[in-house]
Amino acid sequence: MATAAVAMPTQAFTHHEPTQVLKTQSKNDSTYTDPRTAPKTKVSQGCPLPAKLTPKAPGPNQLYKQKGVSYGDWRDDLVRDGFVIVKGVIPKERALQYADSTFDFLETFPTGGFKRDDISTVLEKNLPVMNEKGMIFGYGINHEEVAWNIRQEPGLISAYEKVHDTSDLLVSFDSMNVQWPNRPDQKPNTPWPHQDQDPATAATFRCLQGLVNLLPNGPNDGGLYVCKGAHAASAEFHEIFKDDPEKVWSWTHEWFGFKDTHLKWLAERGHEWVKPDMEPGDLILWDSRTPHYNLVPKGNTPRLAYYTCYGPVTDATSQQLVDKKRALDTTTGTTHWPNALHVGGLFPERDGKRCEHDTGKPRKDVELTERGWKLTGIPYMN
Repeated sequence: MATAAVAMPTQAFTHHEPTQVLKTQSKNDSTYTDPRTAPKTKVSQGCPLPAKLTPKAPGPNQLYKQKGVSYGDWRDDLVRDGFVIVKGVIPKERALQYADSTFDFLETFPTGGFKRDDISTVLEKNLPVMNEKGMIFGYGINHEEVAWNIRQEPGLISAYEKVHDTSDLLVSFDSMNVQWPNRPDQKPNTPWPHQDQDPATAATFRCLQGLVNLLPNGPNDGGLYVCKGAHAASAEFHEIFKDDPEKVWSWTHEWFGFKDTHLKWLAERGHEWVKPDMEPGDLILWDSRTPHYNLVPKGNTPRLAYYTCYGPVTDATSQQLVDKKRALDTTTGTTHWPNALHVGGLFPERDGKRCEHDTGKPRKDVELTERGWKLTGIPYMN
């Protein structure tokens, strides 16, 4: 995800609970198979699937494919509001264990010094380098065991299967986010409203972003803010402001930063900013045209989330599948685009140079379930 910032918006933000259709699966449901104990194969040993697979294209029930359709579930909220919380895609107990695994990684980081129960140790010198928004780039973290276990969670995958109406999906190799309240050396993190999609394609649904929440995340616990319903105004907005001479700088055309005048336009049309509250194991999905940003916690609980984005295999070109395989083989990260639209390019800097602890490798070899292999795209390559 991009990290450019904009000035603090001048209008007040209205925070309220989003309308949700909540569906929690039974803990006895087969979708709760634990990927941590499922049979796996090391990436270094090669893909174990015997033959090239032919992907099934999204079916007629893919989001936005039919106008005016009512799904009768949380997808209706997603279409209307541009975001939705899907409750309990990972069992709460397991989500908390994933959080523990992440803190284990941070406590055993080569710098030493970080203790999860001592806020005074939450210092850059004790941790992987992260930006002011809590994102960590490098260190092979995109391919750590905990990241891949989360990506292979059946309940998480099934939510995207429902959205795209196909089981042939790719997953992004995106990173994670960790933020602490009262961090001693916290860098300023003001609202940075943006959308992660090319304005030239604003009339088209192209990507459904998501993150899995691992710790209790209430009104004071920071995290994601979204502009309710603004995705539906994206095409009109960009037509009106297409000749704006002072656009917010971006490293890619697949990102747009909103200025105060833009936010005023959205507010005048009734689009309010919402701070969704989540429990461990909840998934929040948002249309990539939906303006969003994050803020640091102000309460007593850290914010911990993994970015997870899945899209149809048929959305990727042959070259993108090659790029995706190379990213896996070299344990390189991607942005949120599952088709590897952007690969690598960001390195953590410490004291003006690349951090010496950034080897680009996770602590152990990547191991994948059969479903995990399919999510890499490799079984679909020519």
